[in-house]
Amino acid sequence: MTSTAYSGSAARPMAGWIVFAAVLMMVIGSIDFIEGLIAVIRKQYYVLTPNQVIVFNMTTWGWLTLLWGIVLFLAGMALWAGQGWARWFTIVVACINIVGQLAWLGSSSTPVWTLTVITLNIIVVYALIVRWAGYPDTVG
Repeated sequence: MTSTAYSGSAARPMAGWIVFAAVLMMVIGSIDFIEGLIAVIRKQYYVLTPNQVIVFNMTTWGWLTLLWGIVLFLAGMALWAGQGWARWFTIVVACINIVGQLAWLGSSSTPVWTLTVITLNIIVVYALIVRWAGYPDTVG
């Protein structure tokens, strides 16, 4: 028994990578949202050191991260929906998120968490940039 929903998957090998990247972006957006929410609610949860890049107070940084998490989640949803602009938009916001996560890296309470998010962003960028044979330049 064959399903017609997956009949074109052999001709489009990257379709699985795009769905994978979309799911990862929604996970990354959720993680950023939670990081921001924690920073807003529990101001002393993250330990700031002089080597961190954060230029705002923790509450402001928390709100920015919370809103940024929503943007990342929406980018993942647009990618999942097959929007043509979403592939490059997701690449750009994932790269910006890598730089933004570096601000959390100096925190003594969450360096592994931050490195995990940075790694997930790199995987998303890889999944969307690498050329796969037989796949066109646009999504969908």
